[in-house]
Amino acid sequence: MGSISLKNVKKEFSGHAVIPNLDLEIGDGEFVVFVGPSGCGKSTLLRLIAGLEDVSGGTISIDGVDVTGEAPAKRGLSMVFQSYALYPHMSVRGNIAFPLKMAGMDKETIKRKVEDAAQVLNLTDYLDRKPRQLSGGQRQRVAIGRAIVREPKAFLFDEPLSNLDAALRVNMRLEISELHQQLRTTMIYVTHDQVEAMTMADRIVVLNGGRIEQVGSPLELYRNPANLFVAGFIGSPRMNLIDGAPAKEHGAATVGIRPEHINLSPDSGEWKGTVGIAEHLGSDTFIYIRAEGIGQLTARANGEIGLKHGDTIYLTPDAGKLHRFSEEGAAL
Repeated sequence: MGSISLKNVKKEFSGHAVIPNLDLEIGDGEFVVFVGPSGCGKSTLLRLIAGLEDVSGGTISIDGVDVTGEAPAKRGLSMVFQSYALYPHMSVRGNIAFPLKMAGMDKETIKRKVEDAAQVLNLTDYLDRKPRQLSGGQRQRVAIGRAIVREPKAFLFDEPLSNLDAALRVNMRLEISELHQQLRTTMIYVTHDQVEAMTMADRIVVLNGGRIEQVGSPLELYRNPANLFVAGFIGSPRMNLIDGAPAKEHGAATVGIRPEHINLSPDSGEWKGTVGIAEHLGSDTFIYIRAEGIGQLTARANGEIGLKHGDTIYLTPDAGKLHRFSEEGAAL
């Protein structure tokens, strides 16, 4: 079991509340991603759950047991950091086995657990190598293996892929998601990369200034953002946000339209614009358009679209896909 409950959790530094009175429920076996810009409190919140930071108020419970005052080692959680933190003089086998040896486990049990973890993570052929002989992705898998053998109630990942190149990040995203499917253990994953959040999470927790802006599945947040912050943060490229007279024509202080929900025409449309830069990505092309009276908009089109810099283009938003927001930024 690995359900985690936060009730009125608060964290202050020097009298300043970086996390003010936060409530959150994480179900057993869920993959929950904390996402938000730098300084939003996501790593601090993870460290509070892990016990690496003391709460200033509120309670944290794991499987219904209050662990607010418990040391990290007593919480039954395993944490994987951005830094692999492997022992360079130990083999892969030694690194994975280390927490079990420290716990005084017998050699046969350690051997079995290490080999089982290595099989899950495709590390069997690397057990006798040293960390310096491994790629970045393999080193991160060793760090995850060290967490797996402890059989924790939940895994806590703190931006574990930040040190990897783009291709390895994609591979490791898939591997961690597959690992969750195999283990069905609760996982909390911190990232500033909303693409990671969208592709990995059962539920996303969007944080801003230590507060939860919205919690929901990736598609819930994408289709029904609760406010302007979530609308502008979730989605790549980001949602077009339009205010002023064009927004008022649609009955809102601000309207949002995603790039894929803008129809383009060379002849007529609601807004007139001039084609700027076009990013050709193969199957898709992202076109940056200077729209009269609005500013820059991004449209997503078929990869074969034949537009060039300086062309006049007309844009019409799909009326059924418009997002409307109040002056306070709340979704209408």
